[in-house]
Amino acid sequence: MTDKLRYKDFIGSVHFSAEDEVFYGKIEGINDLVTFEGTTVSKLKSAFKEAVADYIEICKESGKEVFWV
Repeated sequence: MTDKLRYKDFIGSVHFSAEDEVFYGKIEGINDLVTFEGTTVSKLKSAFKEAVADYIEICKESGKEVFWV
């Protein structure tokens, strides 16, 4: 069992809120806060991949390098 997602070179944390009935997480190891969430595991995985793609695109557009902590 794992509480991490992996996509490209990124790792995402995985948590569950019983009160809100939602899975949520953030991209780990970067010097920015990028979060994602989903009501199912499948939706969480999709949201994580979308968050990674958006983060990479924002970095490219702004000329910022991805800074790994």
